[in-house]
Amino acid sequence: RIYEEGRESIPEHPYLFETDVEICLIGGSCKSPVERFWNGNNMVYILQKAQHNEESDPMEESKTDDAIYASELLPKESSGPVAFSVRRAKQLISLYTMVQNPNMTHLKISELVVLPPLWIRCDGSDPEHTCWLGAEPLKAGNKITGINFHMVTCDGPAAHKTCFANMEELKMAHKMKHHSSIVMTKGFAQYELVRAAAIEDTIIESESNIYVDITWNTVDKILETPPLISAATLNITLESGDPRSPVYQLYRELQFLLALAEGLKTGVTEWPEPLESESAVELVQEFLTDLKKKLDGYCISGNSNETEKIKCDTAAVDSSIKSIFSERGDLDFAEQLWCKMRSKCVSSYQELIVCFTLIIKSLEHGEIQPWIHQGSSSLLSKLIQQSYHGKIEVVSLSGITPIQMLLEIGLDKMKKDYVSFFIVKSGSSLLFQDYFISTSVDLQEQVHRVQKLHHMLEIMVSCTVLLQFKHENLFPLTQICMKYYKENPLNEKHVFQLPIRPALVKKFYQNDSPEIWKVDISSGHGQKEVKTTWQVSTNPPVEHMTSNTTGLFSDSTVNGSSEERMYFITMAKCSQVHFT
Repeated sequence: RIYEEGRESIPEHPYLFETDVEICLIGGSCKSPVERFWNGNNMVYILQKAQHNEESDPMEESKTDDAIYASELLPKESSGPVAFSVRRAKQLISLYTMVQNPNMTHLKISELVVLPPLWIRCDGSDPEHTCWLGAEPLKAGNKITGINFHMVTCDGPAAHKTCFANMEELKMAHKMKHHSSIVMTKGFAQYELVRAAAIEDTIIESESNIYVDITWNTVDKILETPPLISAATLNITLESGDPRSPVYQLYRELQFLLALAEGLKTGVTEWPEPLESESAVELVQEFLTDLKKKLDGYCISGNSNETEKIKCDTAAVDSSIKSIFSERGDLDFAEQLWCKMRSKCVSSYQELIVCFTLIIKSLEHGEIQPWIHQGSSSLLSKLIQQSYHGKIEVVSLSGITPIQMLLEIGLDKMKKDYVSFFIVKSGSSLLFQDYFISTSVDLQEQVHRVQKLHHMLEIMVSCTVLLQFKHENLFPLTQICMKYYKENPLNEKHVFQLPIRPALVKKFYQNDSPEIWKVDISSGHGQKEVKTTWQVSTNPPVEHMTSNTTGLFSDSTVNGSSEERMYFITMAKCSQVHFT
């Protein structure tokens, strides 16, 4: 019934079976909890213990004393999934197998249905420390010919290399179990790159992660370093706003823009404390006085000292990133005004009104004729364009108008900043960026798209500084990020994936230990393929066995070495039973 309903849409909530079993049907874009040990890509049942059930289960009571003791070591309260004893899991596997066995005629099942594979969470209380049991139907067309049983066990954490398996022994055990003469091996390793990369002796981390996943064929020994001919994928998750980031000042500028957008939406603006002794009004007055001296129009390149002052005012760019993201040298009047009025200075609504009043009066009296970029869409830019013809429209500086005016010039300026980086540094075409700089959507949506641009910038800068990426690597990464953000809202937890050559990042991991290392040993083809997996990982391989349970499995110490990495050791085996 669950399968039939799931064919139309995957159910959001688990189903209850026999009071103690929760059945979850997972499929589509949902991440499978067994993806490390099983490479199926269709729907799958995940069975776990119903957490509301407080009564003891008859099958649970028949456990050995050792098993009872082990279960007592497991956490009683958990917000995560809860596992079964292996005895109960095996009973459920038997029921699943029986109803699909065409030889079970006494069950009088009119029509056999090929069900999705079944995986059951186990609590590791048995001697093998089983954490998963699985069953997968073997098919010939639409008929079931047998079942492929899976078993995943976990030990650790351990640091002794003597606890690790031997490659030749693993291959021999697989051959003997499955009567195979020839086996194939495939390796996988995951390395964390951010931890190993530093900028001026400062490691950039936080909630951000940059990992590389590497796969290769033919594994010769356990924990071998992947060969350079391997296939590699960079996995990037980056959270904006790290104070150690080289573009942190630009992030702060964006935060001021977001505060204005929020104020425009709610009617309440949170103004920052002024960081300068000079007020925004005084700075704007000085700015206008300088412009009045240039009756033939202001040119930013006309005064190198002024240019340098504006650059310093605009962004205290980290020295290590100047060559990557430097302040534009073509700031127009409105952009320079934004630099002077943003979070460093302007600190109240009243101050904002005074600043814009000074500017509008200067325009009305023809005291200034400032230069602005073509295509600027802000209200202030329109007033400046009108002033060229000697007459400007009356603007009432009341309500949300002053905030909207400041937000508009900030949006214009920051869009040009980001476009300048993506065009010059990563070589992305402006055609693809029209979505991000469009003025045909409302201001709130424009701000949201600028946030996306900033997140992409943080990713590019991190890869440039930490991993020394060049244009040929930045370009495809930029395209991947842009494609995602044209179709999705801002999501700083999204993992951006970029296929790369291992040589590009080898220097960051060649002397480091992997976070995950595994080998798949397989034989047979198609439905008759069988696989043995041996894996070590720094984190527990299953979510229902968290690090709080590690004492249950650990029978080794670190021998006083703080350098040696602790690994969980996982084995996944399978065996096939044929009905005909």
